[in-house]
Amino acid sequence: MRKNNRKSDEMKSRVLLQYNTFDRICGTHPFKSAVPDGFVEYSVKTRRGGEVFYFNFELAQEMGLLPENNPQSLNKKLSQKLLDIFSIEVINEYEIENGAQVPVADIRSEKYMATRYLQLQHPGRSGLTSGDGRSLWNGCFTGKGVTWDISSCGTGVTCLSPAAAHEGRNFKTGDKNASYGSGRGDLLDGVGAALMSDIFYRNKLATERTLLLISYPDGTSVNVRAAKNLLRPAHFFHHLKQGQYKRLKGAVDYYIERQVNNSEWPAVRGKARYAAMLDHVARLFGKMVARLESDYIFCWMDWDGDNVLCDGGIIDYGSLRQFGLFHHEYRYDDAERMSTSITEQKNKAKYIIQTFAQLVDYLLDGKKRPIKLFAKSPAVKLFLDVCSQTKNELLLNKMGFTDIAVKLFLRDKSNIHLLEGFSRVYSRFERTKSIRGLYAVGDGISWDAVFCMRDILRELPVWFQASGDWMTAENFVQIMRSDYAEEKDVEISSYRRRQVRCFQRLYWRIVASVASLSAQTEDELIGDVVLRSAVINRYERVTGDALIYVAKQLIKLNSSVSKNVLHQMFEGFVGQQVLIPGKLTPFPLMNKTGKNIPSYARYQQLFKVIRECREGI
Repeated sequence: MRKNNRKSDEMKSRVLLQYNTFDRICGTHPFKSAVPDGFVEYSVKTRRGGEVFYFNFELAQEMGLLPENNPQSLNKKLSQKLLDIFSIEVINEYEIENGAQVPVADIRSEKYMATRYLQLQHPGRSGLTSGDGRSLWNGCFTGKGVTWDISSCGTGVTCLSPAAAHEGRNFKTGDKNASYGSGRGDLLDGVGAALMSDIFYRNKLATERTLLLISYPDGTSVNVRAAKNLLRPAHFFHHLKQGQYKRLKGAVDYYIERQVNNSEWPAVRGKARYAAMLDHVARLFGKMVARLESDYIFCWMDWDGDNVLCDGGIIDYGSLRQFGLFHHEYRYDDAERMSTSITEQKNKAKYIIQTFAQLVDYLLDGKKRPIKLFAKSPAVKLFLDVCSQTKNELLLNKMGFTDIAVKLFLRDKSNIHLLEGFSRVYSRFERTKSIRGLYAVGDGISWDAVFCMRDILRELPVWFQASGDWMTAENFVQIMRSDYAEEKDVEISSYRRRQVRCFQRLYWRIVASVASLSAQTEDELIGDVVLRSAVINRYERVTGDALIYVAKQLIKLNSSVSKNVLHQMFEGFVGQQVLIPGKLTPFPLMNKTGKNIPSYARYQQLFKVIRECREGI
C-alpha cells in the first residue's frame, strides 16, 4: 500500500514539475536586445475572474510545454497554472496618468513588450505610432530543440493602438467609445480563430496557432497564440520606411538566426544570408497566395505587410474568411476603408516581395533606392513563377490526383499547356457572378458567385464511372448551381453549352494523360479520383458564416458540458474539416470509458449548419 502511495506521489510531483515549464514564459524575449527600439515595454498585472475556456494539448505537447504522455484533461492544477501565467493585463499610460492603484502582489516582476510594426490603419505611412495595439508578447519557449514565440491578444490597450494615434490621447482598457480603443479580445472571435487556425494547420496551411483561450464574465477573452516565429513583414517595413538601417539590420539578423536555429532554413554566412532570405520569402509567399486563392480564403493583405507572417502564415483572423464559392467581389468594411478582394491578394503579396527586394538591396548597399526600381526584380519574378506553378499543382490536386501523379504530369510542357487551357474554362465558371449585383453584407460588401466548382469536381468522375458518358449541359450546370443563382444566371446558351463541352473534353484529356504516366488504366485512375475527390471537395466545408455559428454554440455549451467534452467537440469538429485523403477523422460516438457522448446530438447540429452555409462567405 505504501509502495502504491509513493508511486502516486511521485507521479503527482512529476506532473507538477512539468507544469513548472510554463514559468519560463514570463515576458523575456531576445527581440528586446536584438532591436532595442522595436518595441514599447510595459509592466503588467494579474487579471482576475478568468477561466480556461480552451487549451490546445496537442500544441503544448509539440512545443514541449507538456510531456507526450500527459493526459489531455484540464485539471484544476493545470488550469490554475495557465491562469497564473497568461491571465494578464497591461498597466498602460492611462492608468499611470490617472494614478490607478494596483496591488503590489498583482504586478509581475518582468516587463512585457508590445512590438512596433507598420499598419495602414495609422496616420502616416512610416509606422511611427503603430504596432501591437491590444497585444503583448508573453515571451518565447524552447523545447525539443525548437524555439516558439508566444503572444496574447486582448491584454489591454497600448499606446500603439490606432485609437491613440488618431485621437492623440491615451485610452483606458475597456473603453468602447473609440474604434480599436478597448484593448480587449472577444471570446467569439477567439473561439473562431482557435477552430479555423487548427483547421488550416491540419490542412497544411501555414498559420499561427491558438495555445489557450481565457474567458471572462463580460464576454471578453485573452487569446494566446504561438508560432515558431511571429514576426511579420511589417516588423521590417517599419524600420525600412523610416530609413533606420541599424534597427532594420538587427530585426532581419534576428529573424534569420531564429529560422536557422529552428532548422527552417540552412545556414548561410555573411551578406549572402540576405539574398537567401529574399529567395525563401519569395517562394513562401508565391505558394501561400496560390493556396489562398485556390481554397477561397480571404486574407486582407496590403502594402504594410501586417496581416501575415514572414513565412506566409496567417496571423490575423479578425477579418479572415473562408468562402464556399469564389466570391471574388467581397470586401471587408474596416470603418475607414474597404479591404482588398481575394483576387487582389496576389498583387498585394507581389508588392510585399517587391518591398523585401528593396529592403535587401538597402541592407547590402547601405542606400535606400526607390521602391519602383524593384517592380521587375528577380525576387518578384520568382514569386510569380512559384505562384503560377503552385496554382497548377493545386488545381490538379482538387481534381483528385496524387502528389506523385501531379509531379509526373507537370514535367511535360505540353501537359502544362493542356492544364492552362482547362484552367481558363474552369475559371470562367468559377468567376461567374449573379445578376443580383453588388450588395451589403454583415461586415462589408459582396457580389454572389453562381457556381460551386467543388461539386462538379466531386461529381463528374462519379457520373462517368456510373454511366460511361459525358454529362449533358443541363446536368452539368444543375450539379454546380449554387443557391445564390437566379434562373437567368444558369440559362444554357449556345456559348455555355460549348464551355461545358470544352470543360469535359480537357478534363478527360488530363485524366488520360495522368493514367498513361502513372501506368494505370483510365478506369483504375477514375476509381482513385472518385475516392480522393470526395474528401478534397467535401460537401460540408466550413465557411466564415458557419464558423460564427459554431463558435457561438461552443460558447453556449461551455456552461452545460465538462471541459473535457468541450475539448472533444473542438477536436471532433476540426478533424471533420481535414480535407486530406486518409486524414479525415470521424467524431467518436463514445468516450474512452465506453459511454455515449451526451453532446453528440448538438455536435451533429453544427454540421447541419455547415451544410446550410456551405456556399456563403
